[in-house]
Amino acid sequence: MLKATLLKATQAGAKVLKEYFNGTFEISSKSTANDLVTEADKKAEAAILAVIRDEYPDHYILSEETGEIASNSNTKWIIDPIDGTVNFAHNIPLCCVSIGVEQDGEMILGAVYNPIINEFFFAQKGFGATLNDQKISVSKKTDMSKACLVTGFPYNWEEMPNDPMQVFERFVKQGQPVRRLGSAAIDLCWVAAGRFDGFWEHNLNAWDSAAGSLIVTEAGGKVTDFKGNAYKPEQRRVLATNGHIHNDLLQVINNG
Repeated sequence: MLKATLLKATQAGAKVLKEYFNGTFEISSKSTANDLVTEADKKAEAAILAVIRDEYPDHYILSEETGEIASNSNTKWIIDPIDGTVNFAHNIPLCCVSIGVEQDGEMILGAVYNPIINEFFFAQKGFGATLNDQKISVSKKTDMSKACLVTGFPYNWEEMPNDPMQVFERFVKQGQPVRRLGSAAIDLCWVAAGRFDGFWEHNLNAWDSAAGSLIVTEAGGKVTDFKGNAYKPEQRRVLATNGHIHNDLLQVINNG
């Protein structure tokens, strides 16, 4: 039942995303000029919540635009109605709906759907990960120097030791190919699919990473914080890799 509701809710949000993509809609800013929210984000979230609340009215909700709808339920839905909103607002087709389900403190289901390029990633704990119903797995690359990486940057940060630009610079100066797509959920899924070998980011919210983290681990990868501790949705700093190069990336990230 949870899986069916997750798939239905993801489709509902994606329908709104696709209807508004490349169209006209209202855009406003949140914390900074480029931390955007659009009319489509809000309508996609409303469509997602309507599905979930209809079938599980007592479940805990954590969603980007609405925030927390707390309850005593042991099941939490962690929702990003449109991850990659800046891309979406600029008609760049790297944006998606991302929904994770946490039960008793453990991620058990995750779905990430980009309807513009028709890629639907899904994972259920213990059952592997899929892309459009086909099983996926992380890359087998063991040499970090030959790895292709992806990252993202927060909209603002204070300069400090080991800040995002310093870490990025270390990778680039050693000749590492590093990409930036503008959607953490897609970054994670593309690690799971073996397109990238590793991803890191300094300042994520739970809705950015909850679904994608499970998809990576179920595809055979590894997700931790920057100290190597096991992933939790509330942690801000996330490293996801194929597992083989995880310690190498940790070393570089931590000023190695």
